[in-house]
Amino acid sequence: MRTVVCIGFAEALAAVEVAWSLVDAGFEVVTFGRRGWRSALRHSRHVSTVEITPPESNYNGAITELMQFLVSLKLSPQQSGVLLPLDDAAIWLCDRVDPQLGWVVAGPREYNATLALDKWLQNQVARSAGLSVPDTTYASVIEDVLVRANQFPLVLKPAKAVFPYEAGLRKGRSWICANQGELQQAVGEWRGMWPALVQPFIRGIGEGVFGLATNDGIEAWSAHRRIRMMNPHGSGSSACISIPVAEELKLSIERFIQKIGWLGIFMIELLRDSSGKAWFIELNGRCWGSMALSRRQGLEYPAWSVDRAINPESRNGVRFRAEKRVVCRNVGRECMHLLFILRGPKSKALERWPSFWRTAVEILQVRNGDSLYNWRKDDWGVFFWDCWYTVREQVLKPRC
Repeated sequence: MRTVVCIGFAEALAAVEVAWSLVDAGFEVVTFGRRGWRSALRHSRHVSTVEITPPESNYNGAITELMQFLVSLKLSPQQSGVLLPLDDAAIWLCDRVDPQLGWVVAGPREYNATLALDKWLQNQVARSAGLSVPDTTYASVIEDVLVRANQFPLVLKPAKAVFPYEAGLRKGRSWICANQGELQQAVGEWRGMWPALVQPFIRGIGEGVFGLATNDGIEAWSAHRRIRMMNPHGSGSSACISIPVAEELKLSIERFIQKIGWLGIFMIELLRDSSGKAWFIELNGRCWGSMALSRRQGLEYPAWSVDRAINPESRNGVRFRAEKRVVCRNVGRECMHLLFILRGPKSKALERWPSFWRTAVEILQVRNGDSLYNWRKDDWGVFFWDCWYTVREQVLKPRC
């Protein structure tokens, strides 16, 4: 009987490509999404979606409803069930699913789930592994931030990807500060409501290194570089290109992965400055937003992750080498990139702001071999809805 894979949240950036990877590998796929939220995956012909309470409003309710849904699927004794978290809230949630339900989590648990969401802890491990980590101050009160008040430009960002706040899970926000005025405004909005990290604002280009961690080491190495970010202030990519994995990073990344005993897929996010130095930003311990690019290279990380969760001795993905050069674009995010450019920079630290017309020309230049996020001929409706929801949700998103 086919393995049932339950993925979520359906609104995650990687959700569509992850679902297709699993479907193509022969798994039966069901998804859970936030009640009342929109997602392109709900329009797919290949998967079904159930709604649960958003953990952002009531995390206890979300945990209860997710477990009730898993029980309702009524797996047979010969059938395996795998739970695959796709975003940070899902990592937090899946780590709290009762193991006695019999579902295997193809993602971080216990200590690794904590580390996957704790950027301060990640920095400590990364530094001990030999990765370059920006000078970082942990801030829990306003005075901790003001210690760095003469070190501009700097960035103030959440120390945790998600964290409990009253009855729900919350994400903090980030600020880039070029001077005392911008810092005072940021501190006034932050008010010590969540733990934060203060770091120098480094100008550079985002890169990602990906792999499959096994008991025998890291397999299926790959990497990408951002061509454009959806928001020039800093966000996930709207267009990216595959690149070779820098050899000088491999040893440090292997040490990082070994120190935490990580098994399964991972992403190390980096920022490469103008001198060519790669700075550690964070570990993503779940499927990443540019999964479309990985899949266009033949890297079926989601399917391999689930396969490994069921059978740790599986050889799928082992010795796979990504050699194909690929450019991948998210059409909805490319549209938002142009809108963010029109809105202009929110900090004087962003000295080099993209030109609208030059960027528009670059976006319209489609070269042979370029590919798109979330496009599939037999599920084309998903692509349409993904573009629409991406623009709609960003335009109507409340601004703090």
